[in-house]
Amino acid sequence: MKKIFFLISLLISFILITLSLSVGSVIIPIKNLLFLSPMDDYMKMIVFELRLPRIIMAFLVGMLLASSGNIVQIIFQNPLADPYIIGIASSATFGAVIAYLLKLPEFYYGVIAFISCMLSTLLIFKISKRGNKIEVNTLLIVGITLSSFLGGFTSFSIYMIGEDSFKITMWLMGYLGNASWRQILFLIFPLVFSSIYFYSKRNELDILMLGDEQAHSLGINISKLKFHLLIVSSFVVAYSVAFTGMIGFVGLIVPHIMRSIIGPLNSRLIPFVLIYGGVFLLFCDTVGRLILSPVEVPIGVITSILGAPFFLYLALKARRK
Repeated sequence: MKKIFFLISLLISFILITLSLSVGSVIIPIKNLLFLSPMDDYMKMIVFELRLPRIIMAFLVGMLLASSGNIVQIIFQNPLADPYIIGIASSATFGAVIAYLLKLPEFYYGVIAFISCMLSTLLIFKISKRGNKIEVNTLLIVGITLSSFLGGFTSFSIYMIGEDSFKITMWLMGYLGNASWRQILFLIFPLVFSSIYFYSKRNELDILMLGDEQAHSLGINISKLKFHLLIVSSFVVAYSVAFTGMIGFVGLIVPHIMRSIIGPLNSRLIPFVLIYGGVFLLFCDTVGRLILSPVEVPIGVITSILGAPFFLYLALKARRK
């Protein structure tokens, strides 16, 4: 079953990538993409300099956000949890905007965003920790409060930018139009590092899903493990936000659907969350490019349109239970 689903996943990915390469303001025939017919120079430029980097970028960011969402849901033992819920994304946005204001090179957007995320996470954990236990309700309240606080500074910074504020506003709604091979290189390291780390902790993650008391009885240092997991999640989200802006609900939708199909075991769940995180975000970006073509709809708008009803469904389902 697992092998069949994996093959189906590869087929879906191939079809979606081919479709995304083909459609747009300029249609690239499928036969050219499959090298059944030679491409003109302008086709090569469109495919290899514009569309292919954007597709790879969508896949990478989708994988990062979905894997982070899976971890956050396990930490809070709540299917409604999302990296944005504890202020991680807002902290990253604040750091990236500061880097933009300081006119730092593009690489430092992710660095400053991560530093901002890490400081916020340390602050949230410090306030939320009582003894050796993390009070989840307090953590959520502090996270939401910090998110609102940093959001105010971010809005003020955008106001101070002046004429270029439209670019930042577009970025805040989630935008992949500036994707480049250089940005892809910046994102590969956090993806590889976080994927290896999360997978190495797959057994501890499975135990965490049984509850804090059960995990503690099995000798796991819960506070330390959750702290390290959230630090890596901050690292992941920081780089995603730094290069593509605020893209919500990916970390909510994909892990929940994959868990219902694959099951809760992280040895199987983590790889498929990564694959379908990329598939989902590429699908949303393709829809955003086509729905009002040649005008692009920011990808964050598409994920919000799809994610808000899904969130409401989960909330009503949890209430009924």
